[in-house]
Amino acid sequence: MSYRFSVAPMMDWTDRHCRAFHRALTKQALLYTEMVTSKAVIHGDRERLLGFSDVEHPVALQLGGSEPGELEQCAKIAEDWGYDEVNLNCGCPSDRVQSGSFGACLMREPQLVADCMQAMGEATNLPVTVKCRIGVDDQEPRDALFALVEACAGAGVKTFIVHARKAWLKGLSPKENRDVPPLDYELVYDLKRAHPELTIAINGGVGSLDEAEAHLAHVDGVMLGRAAYHEPGLLGSVDRRFFSAGHDVGPFEALCAYRPYVEARLDEGVPLAHMTRHMLGLMHGLPGARAFRRILTVDSIGAGAGLEVIDRAEAAVRDAQEVARLRREAFEAGLSA
Repeated sequence: MSYRFSVAPMMDWTDRHCRAFHRALTKQALLYTEMVTSKAVIHGDRERLLGFSDVEHPVALQLGGSEPGELEQCAKIAEDWGYDEVNLNCGCPSDRVQSGSFGACLMREPQLVADCMQAMGEATNLPVTVKCRIGVDDQEPRDALFALVEACAGAGVKTFIVHARKAWLKGLSPKENRDVPPLDYELVYDLKRAHPELTIAINGGVGSLDEAEAHLAHVDGVMLGRAAYHEPGLLGSVDRRFFSAGHDVGPFEALCAYRPYVEARLDEGVPLAHMTRHMLGLMHGLPGARAFRRILTVDSIGAGAGLEVIDRAEAAVRDAQEVARLRREAFEAGLSA
């Protein structure tokens, strides 16, 4: 499995419908679930929490937890459910996560994280990986990051995804923690130089595929978060640019590829809006993008809304593109007259 390019786990965003849509744009990128707590996996509705479509592979389950025994059970369950990787969240700064003693606060407990990872690794044949920050609050980032990685590497972990920002657990909201603490990409590059035997992927503030490619001169992989979600069309170039596979997938081709999935879920009673909300940015920068978003946003929530809503949204973009083409031709004809 390649970590060269992945889409970040994002709460309330990267659900199974989002992942299926992203898979219509890229076959190669590694996709992640939203974080699921270990207690929810063990005691909750597993079909709702863990269910996914075969089209999503390769797909990783991200766990939130700090109890080795619970995480050991979760790793076994992940393998039974057919996931391709199990990842432990050591980076989320939300109050809810802190109160559960997992997420970014685990940066302070590298040996506990190592114990968790060893328990998970012994329970499954799947890769077990860590997603972390470079530190929290008043920690010295180099010390905190290297301590966590080296402890986990000693427990057999080979792959780390590093969000190149501190998390400030006191004083900043989760939203502010995605933007306010300064990025330190050089520290992540240093980690890779110090540990060439490990697979190191970088995350945080990566806004384009060009930026992602630049990072690959220093690390093994890049994880995109909000950019991939808000402008999903950029994922259509991932397979060609990062894996030398396939061709660029345009937005209309992606809609066509996603259609059978949407139809199947509609037949199961899933509301259309649960799926179309992930598509709103697909036409970003194209004529008709605003109409596309409006139709999907407004018309998908109606009772009985179906594929015809997507058809209308697509038609609005095609019509806008045709108008733009005619105007361009008229302008060029005027210049040559």
